[in-house]
Amino acid sequence: MSTVIAAKNLTVEFPIYENSHRSFKKSILNLSTGGRIGKDAGKHPIVRALDNLNFDFKEGERVGLVGHNGSGKTTLLRVLAGVYAPVKGTLTSRGRIASLLDVSMGLDPDATGFENIYLRGIMDGLRPSVIKSKIDEIADFTELGEYLNLPVRIYSSGMMLRLAFAISTSVDADIIIMDEWLSVGDEAFKDKAKERLTRLIEKAYLVVLATHDPVLINKVCTRKLHMEHGVIISDLPVDKLVENEAIK
Repeated sequence: MSTVIAAKNLTVEFPIYENSHRSFKKSILNLSTGGRIGKDAGKHPIVRALDNLNFDFKEGERVGLVGHNGSGKTTLLRVLAGVYAPVKGTLTSRGRIASLLDVSMGLDPDATGFENIYLRGIMDGLRPSVIKSKIDEIADFTELGEYLNLPVRIYSSGMMLRLAFAISTSVDADIIIMDEWLSVGDEAFKDKAKERLTRLIEKAYLVVLATHDPVLINKVCTRKLHMEHGVIISDLPVDKLVENEAIK
């Protein structure tokens, strides 16, 4: 199997500005972030969210990230998706990345549903001709009908999620980045969304998924990374025989 994503000494730190430096506040920050408090060159307190990570994710793998809240899972996903840049180390990847971390991010409330399909497609690097070829399929999948001609600000939260999910999952990608399994809409739409997401994952070279659900890990993933305080403490293959329960 060829390498799709490789990290060497990957480190991410966040400075904390206007902090009183009181020990109580430092303790709370430590608990909430799971990182380590230090100081940068400007004497600002910093949180080291990821600490010298080294890994190779290979083609065909489905990698599950586990750990308590604040362990660094979401930060790592955001680095893989290009949202955060490492302050030290290197990260290389091969292939087109689809980020399903926040599917509603980037929707313009004053634009119509159809306009948002184009706007999100352009943000994802698609040519207008490619977006045009997919717009009917996206519209049909949302089941929003004439609402797609109206501003998104009048949509309910469920309608907005339908639109965002349909756009985000409309493009085949080599690498899928997910924070928990997406579940949107009523029961009928959830089934359709689950089938669409499953197909997308099956076709991808690589999937990296963060979750607290051990059933999901054992059903979807081939490899499990356990993170604590920004460090990978174990990296093991998943035992597929542990659970035989359907994904909920």
